[in-house]
Amino acid sequence: MRVADFDFALPEELIAQAPITPRDAARLLVLPPAGPVDHRRIAELPELLAPGDLLVFNDTRVIPARLVGQKRSSGGRAELLLVEPLAGELGRRWRALGQGSRGLRAGALLQFGALEARVEAALGDGFYDVAFELEGAALEAALAREGRIPLPPYIRRDPGPEDAERYQTIFARAPGSAAAPTAGLHFTPELFERLSARGVERTSLTLHVGPGTFLPFRGETFEGHRMHEERYEVPAAAAEAVARCRAGGHRVIAVGTTAVRTLESAWKDGKVVPGGGRTSLFVRPGHSFNAVDGLVTNFHLPRSTLLVLVSAFGGRERVLGAYEEAVRCRYRFFSFGDAMFLTARAPRTAPAP
Repeated sequence: MRVADFDFALPEELIAQAPITPRDAARLLVLPPAGPVDHRRIAELPELLAPGDLLVFNDTRVIPARLVGQKRSSGGRAELLLVEPLAGELGRRWRALGQGSRGLRAGALLQFGALEARVEAALGDGFYDVAFELEGAALEAALAREGRIPLPPYIRRDPGPEDAERYQTIFARAPGSAAAPTAGLHFTPELFERLSARGVERTSLTLHVGPGTFLPFRGETFEGHRMHEERYEVPAAAAEAVARCRAGGHRVIAVGTTAVRTLESAWKDGKVVPGGGRTSLFVRPGHSFNAVDGLVTNFHLPRSTLLVLVSAFGGRERVLGAYEEAVRCRYRFFSFGDAMFLTARAPRTAPAP
């Protein structure tokens, strides 16, 4: 397949620039294994699930990973997006995407307010290894002061104080992401209460979102596309919850593409194996889904690896047809937009009428 096979026309005004309030007021396009789509709201999700179904969330926490400042030598603009610590969760050394006036070179000193960094190495494709003078709690505090919430580039405004809360899931726990697992942004305490009352189970794992999730294709075919590795952790409790769900004949519903990639990466010998790891899994049509029976996900960019993943799960023509329907019905797209719910099979117990 070619990247162009996953293109679609999207009016710019449908790209959501701000979150909807309340979170669970977002629209939900339901795509069953066969038959027509249904138009719902996220708040109605409990009605679409059955007792015993399991929702799996990504509990990563977005850090203020975008730094905008200057080169100390020339005063020229410098910008970094921190994507992964190289030694410890809040160590001095980080891998980053970077750019600057006339580029960034090894040895360059960068100033971001009171926070200083040195470029250790230029790795190519916009990646750099950088070192800060601070680490641990001192670095965390400095990033909180000088860093910005890393809103995606299609959100054409600077982040405001409200984004520190709204570009973060309510269950975010483990700091380390350069982007939010956006399908989780729709969930509220009240929705969790109604899911629990319905008998729907939930569990969490962690994948720190980085370039493997959000970087675009560089060519026109899948061949040669390299997914950058991202760190994940599957707790024993999550692996056990998936095993119980499957043993009972119920459905495992991944909330977000990052949860899909983590579950499928951790699948070994007929089960999800707990523990930490790194994944560069590129889910494309032809992938055999082992751990996941359903997916809650936002609408994704044309020609993106995320749209390819959703198409691998739901079928390319069927998913692109649903996207055309979403455009016709004026759904809101991307990070702050509306969502889809796709299933590979019906629940063993019928959903609520």
